[in-house]
Amino acid sequence: MRKFLMIALNTVALLGMASLAFAADGKLDAGALGFTCLAASLGIGIAAFGCGIGMGLGLKGACEGIARNPDVSGKITGTMILAFAFIESLAIYSLVIIFILIYANTSVYYSPTGMAGASQATLFFHSALEKILSVQLTFSGFL
Repeated sequence: MRKFLMIALNTVALLGMASLAFAADGKLDAGALGFTCLAASLGIGIAAFGCGIGMGLGLKGACEGIARNPDVSGKITGTMILAFAFIESLAIYSLVIIFILIYANTSVYYSPTGMAGASQATLFFHSALEKILSVQLTFSGFL
């Protein structure tokens, strides 16, 4: 019962943040941008946490299976690698959705007056995110 209550409360809290983030009148202002950044950071954190737990449990099961029956280690290893690829794809999908959330309205980011009412924390988060993305894309060979 306690576990169900915690899941329900967390779901309500996350849905509340998402509704506040998208309650703008069609234009993403500074307040909604802050909630969007908060929801995006929580979303990728939860996705990474869940994928990490899933990979750990999968590796645990594979190691226990190989320890019990070493003859099938090749099949278990192949299945484990395939499962890890599926789990990692879930984290990548959540990352893509987070980027869509953050960069949904480019007029806020690139117009001279779009960030005029933004707080210092929002401006700092935006500049840090741009630097991180440019470094990652440069090292990946995209830029």
